[in-house]
Amino acid sequence: MSQVLDELVALLSLEAIEENLFRGVSQDLGFRQLFGGQVLGQCVSAASQTVEADRHVHSMHGYFLRPGDAALPVVYQVDRVRDGGSFSTRRVTAIQKGKPIFTCSASFQYDEEGFQHQITMPEVPGPEGLKSETELARMVEAMIPEGMRERATSDKPIEIRPVTRINPFDPKACEPVKHVWFRAAGALPDEPQLHKLLLAYASDFNLLTTSMQPHGVSVFQKFMQVASLDHSLWFHGDLRMDDWLLYAMDSPWSGNARGFSRGSIFNRQGQLVASVAQEGLTRIREDWK
Repeated sequence: MSQVLDELVALLSLEAIEENLFRGVSQDLGFRQLFGGQVLGQCVSAASQTVEADRHVHSMHGYFLRPGDAALPVVYQVDRVRDGGSFSTRRVTAIQKGKPIFTCSASFQYDEEGFQHQITMPEVPGPEGLKSETELARMVEAMIPEGMRERATSDKPIEIRPVTRINPFDPKACEPVKHVWFRAAGALPDEPQLHKLLLAYASDFNLLTTSMQPHGVSVFQKFMQVASLDHSLWFHGDLRMDDWLLYAMDSPWSGNARGFSRGSIFNRQGQLVASVAQEGLTRIREDWK
């Protein structure tokens, strides 16, 4: 693994400080506030440590309650809601400065046989030959706000190669559809749970901004106030984060200063490995000048 990927894996490996109580370090991605994907991955990590190993996480549903501080660790309190014959349910609260910043429920299940069907993967260009987001950022380094510049142009633990390229400094209105390829920047051990934690982390990239595309705005414009409000993630089976995955996103609706986006994640063989939905704040600030 690369050093940055090692650091991300360590970030998702929480410290058990008491029964049902865990602590995770934080990482500043240049947003000032805590990146939502970190909290998603760490919440699933905390819940997973309280469930028997042969029950696998299949869904999580969470709400972002307060902005997190990237300079502080996060404490995760797990409530063992239920252990049934096939399913286990956990409620996790992420806490900073004595207040909850995120809360979610996660469900775990034994592997079972049953009916199977899925949608077809979109036909898009493969990742070969596409520039990564980091390479694209280096091409416009001088335009990136100083506080975000170093992080935007440095090596990343998750390599993202956009199929749909949007200029965030000069956005044009376009349909609310986006495709990106992504993978971990290095080989990973054969630990299915780790790959799911990393997917939870990566699932917060690019999704919310899909709902902004029809309006020709971006997060780099000072009059925009943008934040994730909630996040749902369904795992449909085992996956490999060290091989390319296609994130196919669309936004069927926006209104009332909120944008709704959904995503389907496919492996290179065309199997649907996860589904995502998120609503976020996309508010035009009145006090930006």
